[in-house]
Order: sequence, then structure tokens, then C-alpha cells
Amino acid sequence: MGACLGACSLLSCASCLCGSAPCILCSCCPASRNSTVSRLIFTFFLFLGVLVSIIMLSPGVESQLYKLPWVCEEGAGIPTVLQGHIDCGSLLGYRAVYRMCFATAAFFFFFTLLMLCVSSSRDPRAAIQNGFWFFKFLILVGLTVGAFYIPDGSFTNIWFYFGVVGSFLFILIQLVLLIDFAHSWNQRWLGKAEECDSRAWYAGLFFFTLLFYLLSIAAVALMFIYYTEPSGCHEGKVFISLNLTFCVCVSIAAVLPKVQDAQPNSGLLQASVITLYTMFVTWSALSSVPEQKCNPHLPTQLGNETVVAGPEGYETQWWDAPSIVGLIIFLLCTLFISLRSSDHRQVNSLMQTEKCPPMLDATQQQQQQVTACEGRAFDNEQDGVTYSYSFFHFCLVLASLHVMMTLTNWYKPGETRKMISTWTAVWVKICASWAGLLLYLWTLVAPLLLRNRDFS
Repeated sequence: MGACLGACSLLSCASCLCGSAPCILCSCCPASRNSTVSRLIFTFFLFLGVLVSIIMLSPGVESQLYKLPWVCEEGAGIPTVLQGHIDCGSLLGYRAVYRMCFATAAFFFFFTLLMLCVSSSRDPRAAIQNGFWFFKFLILVGLTVGAFYIPDGSFTNIWFYFGVVGSFLFILIQLVLLIDFAHSWNQRWLGKAEECDSRAWYAGLFFFTLLFYLLSIAAVALMFIYYTEPSGCHEGKVFISLNLTFCVCVSIAAVLPKVQDAQPNSGLLQASVITLYTMFVTWSALSSVPEQKCNPHLPTQLGNETVVAGPEGYETQWWDAPSIVGLIIFLLCTLFISLRSSDHRQVNSLMQTEKCPPMLDATQQQQQQVTACEGRAFDNEQDGVTYSYSFFHFCLVLASLHVMMTLTNWYKPGETRKMISTWTAVWVKICASWAGLLLYLWTLVAPLLLRNRDFS
């Protein structure tokens, strides 16, 4: 009897894995929207790929693999598969990160194309979006295994430039989310201050604004100390000075009387957040400068080259401070995309999220309430999707490319088992910071230039 009950339980779990998102939740879990659960599971797939990449970058992994004679080949430079053995160099270092992120990017790009123009959960493709998780996981595993059989050749060099472009776009998405977060933060605290008639909320806004500006000033000072020299590093000096000047300009623009009249909620809190993020991107750019004297993160023994994989002298350099901070920001922004919609219609339109569906009829509302009482996810997209399935997957494609560049510190593949720091990464990050500042400035002046449009 016990065996029969266990078999029935396993069959029930299997049906949930092959079914829709509501089966993922059990009665002990709080009720959630179907759209939110699906986004979280897809994000979990991405984070799983990130975790595998981090493990493959760990220096101790290779030595452990080589202790297993039935796994690894004796030497490097031998074809990937030979007499049942695997070249562990292809499973480690930047080559493993490139292949793992290629698999996740291909996985999400497939769904980007598959989910084009899905308008409601009545579309048959919505069932694929919100269910069949076990088969999706098998597809991701299959893509990952296949990616590790891609010959080195020109793959890593070409994929590097895909990563550069995708990471540039994801940095801009991060900035859009950051601007929206700062606007919402300022708006809510000002509303709380008016409702409660308390100065504590104003004091809180002042404190965080001052804190962000102090951190930005400290970052500028530290970058001048560690990433420049009195007689050299002119590019770094120019980048720091220009971005500091631009941040001062947008901060002044945020409190101009005409801007305040058009956008009463605009203020220095948003400008301070953008300033701090710009300083971070500048710091990240300077950490990619391929000159030893201008970049303390470059390994001293190798100049502008870093060994990241190989059976002997294995070394990884991705976990410097800019990469760790960048990885944390990446995780937060990806969760932000999955969990939250904006309070501003323009951001929702840009990010293709929370397209308000029509009101549900009484029967559908009653069904949702019953499902919610059971602690399961309910379908809230019968008459219209709350986010663009296709654009969400495209954001995860860009996220896969961005984390690939972050984990490899934006180094370009050079000779076998070597990564080379280049000016390409520096210019991409600096241009992304300028584009972000320009985007923020546009949010300030757009209501003044386009008076016939509603920016409330």
C-alpha cells in the first residue's frame, strides 16, 4: 500500500512538472499570479546557469577533476573528446562561461521567437510559457551539453562581440530600472510625508540623497588615486572628469524651476542614484583598462594577459571588486524584472510589462478567489497578458550575455587559455554611462519639449 501511495505521489509531482505554473505551488504557499510564478521559474533557470559558471571558474574545481582518471585527459590542447575522455580545459575558465551563457542565451532566444505576439493565456503558446517545466529543463540541459562540444576556433572571439553588444543594452535596461526605482521611491516617501504630516520622511530622503552623493565623491577620489598617475593614465582622468561633470549637470537640471514645475516629483534623490550608478560604471570601465600602471586589477605577473584555464597553473581573475558589485546589481535587476512592474506608464510601455488587461467578469473573479484560497497560482491573463512574453525572454538573453561579460571581467579571448584586456570593453562601458545620463536627462526635459503628451 505504501509503495502504491508513493507511486501515486510521484505521478502527481510528474504531472505538475509537465503541467502549468499553478501546480508548482502547494497549499502551504501563498497565492500568486500565474505570470509572476512563470517569470520567477525562468529567472531561476538563468541563475542556475550563473551558478554553474561560477563553479566552473573556481580554481579548485580543475584539480579535483584531474584526480578522476576516467574524466579528464592527460594534457591540454587535445581534441575535446578522445577515447571517452574530456579535455577539462573546455569545462573550466572562460571557455566554460562562454559555453554555459551561450546555452542560456540560445534557450531564451528560442522562447523570444516562440512567444512573439502572444496576447492572452488563451493562446496555445501561453501553455508552453506557463508550463512543461520539466521538458524546458531538459532542453536547457541539452543545449548546455551541446555547447561544450562547440570547437574553440573563432567561436569565443565572435561570441565575445555578441556579449559586448548584449551587455551594453542590458546596462541601459539596468539604468531604466534604476531611474524608475528612484522616481517611485521619491514619490512614495513624499506621499507618506504628506499623509502623515511628518518630517521624518523628508529627513530620510535628505539622508539617502546626501549618502549617495558622498559615496559618489568618495568613488571619484578613489578612482583618481588608484586608476591614474600624475604623469600618465590620461584616458582615465578624462573619463572620470567628464562623468563627474555630466553628473553635476544632470543634478542641476533636476532642480531647475521649469523642470520642477513640469515634474514636481523630480529631485536630487533620483539624480544622486544615477550619479552613484554612473560612478560604478566608470569604475567598472577603468578596471578593464589594459595598462598595468592604470589598472591595479590586472595580474602583475602577466601584464595585460590573464591565464584562466589549463591543467597547470590554473588561475581565475573574475572575482575582483567591480565584478562582484556588478554581479550583485545584475541579480537584483533580474529579480526586479521578474517580480515588479513600474508605477509609471511610460516605463511599462518601454519594458513591455503590465499591459493592464480588461476587467474580469464575475465568474472569472470567483474562480481566481477559489484558486487563491487554495494557495495556488491563478491565471490572471485570460483576457490579456500582463507582460510581453517575448520581450521578457529577450531581456533574459541580454542578461545572459551581460553576466558572461561580468564573470570574465570583459576580457577578450586571446591565445589558448588566455584572456586579454582590451579598450573595447572600456569604451563600451563609458558609452553606456553617457547613454544612461542622456536617457535620464531626457526624462527631465521631455515634459518641457513635448507639452502635448501626458508624462504624469
